[in-house]
Amino acid sequence: MVPFRVDHIGVAVPDIDRALAQYADTLGYRLWRGPFDDPLQQARVAFIRTDIAGEPTLELVAPLDAGSQVQRVLAKGNSLYHICYEVPDIVAAIAHLRQEKCLLVSGPTPAIAYDGRPIAWLYTPSRQLTELVEAPRELPRELHGGG
Repeated sequence: MVPFRVDHIGVAVPDIDRALAQYADTLGYRLWRGPFDDPLQQARVAFIRTDIAGEPTLELVAPLDAGSQVQRVLAKGNSLYHICYEVPDIVAAIAHLRQEKCLLVSGPTPAIAYDGRPIAWLYTPSRQLTELVEAPRELPRELHGGG
């Protein structure tokens, strides 16, 4: 079985800057990475964390334009958007999830927020939107300077 590790929880928001301020003031989150504009995903994203060990990373996801999937999620009144899992091999993970009756929505495609690492989107049979991101590849020892 492919190992799945929770990478982050995606939260749909109408405006990144306002959401950053609200999460900081209300819950003690701080900006960790971003914001990034990703035209392929039609979204602006920022990753936030607290200083408490073990707490999940949240990804704030705002629409880049009116045609964004995020805009449709917000219009339905939803804010919990997706759960993202980091996997060592995205192709193998997609194959496994498809065997489990998950529907591939898109991908794999390169993600700006992950330095071009591939991501994919799937719906589970219970209609949970799930994102996969491929883990960074380790460099061969000789490229690390090791022997």
